[in-house]
Amino acid sequence: MSTIEDVAKLAGLSRTTVSRVLNDHPYVSDEKKRLVQQAVEHLGYVPNSAARSLRNQRTGIIAVLIPKIATPFFSQLVEYLEMAASAKNYQLIICQTQFSKHKERKYLDLLKTKQVDGVILTSIENELSVIDSYLHFGPIVLCNEMVEHAQIPMVYMNQANSGYLVAKHLLERGHRHIAYCSTGIESDGMKAREQGFKRALTEAGCSFNESAHFKKSATVNDGKQIFKKIVNMKVTPTAIFTGGDLVAAGFISEAIKHGWSIPEDIAVVGFDNMKISELLDPMITTVIPPVEEMAIKSMDVMYEKIHTKQYRSIEKHEYSSKLAIRESSMMNRTLVATS
Repeated sequence: MSTIEDVAKLAGLSRTTVSRVLNDHPYVSDEKKRLVQQAVEHLGYVPNSAARSLRNQRTGIIAVLIPKIATPFFSQLVEYLEMAASAKNYQLIICQTQFSKHKERKYLDLLKTKQVDGVILTSIENELSVIDSYLHFGPIVLCNEMVEHAQIPMVYMNQANSGYLVAKHLLERGHRHIAYCSTGIESDGMKAREQGFKRALTEAGCSFNESAHFKKSATVNDGKQIFKKIVNMKVTPTAIFTGGDLVAAGFISEAIKHGWSIPEDIAVVGFDNMKISELLDPMITTVIPPVEEMAIKSMDVMYEKIHTKQYRSIEKHEYSSKLAIRESSMMNRTLVATS
């Protein structure tokens, strides 16, 4: 009985190249495929059926890598990804990286060892060259971020327009001293959001006040602490973009505790459109991210990559957010503005 070494010798190729051809690897030239096929037919070579079946078998599982599952945005994104995957008869496994490069590589190894059919990244911790090296083993889709020069499909929201939309709303309400909160995550998306916010200020002839820029803000307690800092500022902002509904909730709670009225004393805008944004009194004006749309598109792209085996491609799928205008920035009105 012929072996794979016999096929390699007759075809004049390495055993590795022959193995790649037999496993339908996408990065093998047509000429090499032809030589292997001729050798296989001449020798009557039949691969080990059990081993071949294992190599070619799809798991029906997709890994989703997220920084923190407790973050409201990522929890919601995972929920929509699961529904989109289920509609295509796929299951998800959730892998929490906690912003660790080591953990991200560890979970990417699931693709390398064929334990999953594909990987969806919701953030990138390692260099692009590291991510790129895994494309030999299966498809990777980046959902939620846009990274220049990445060789993988990207599905993301226009964060610059999100920041711009919030600033324009507050400026149109007459605010000129606006505080800004950021998460502390140094991603391209967060940088773009800040740039969009600043652009709107510049267009209105206003400056960005660094002393009213509060970084690493993500929790209810962060919102409470920010209010305490604002109370002691020489020039008190008349509005604040908290960057997250939990931060907004904490800020409003502490403000009311100290006798402030929202939005009369200070207008507040959040981000994520969490349920809490409609439960508080006043209800929170907040950015509605296109989470469902991004999840569906990411799964559509992943499904297509799995079945075509064309893993490497530069695709950019951009979605716009909306602004739900509620009582915390405009009394007794609920509108939806689009970016």
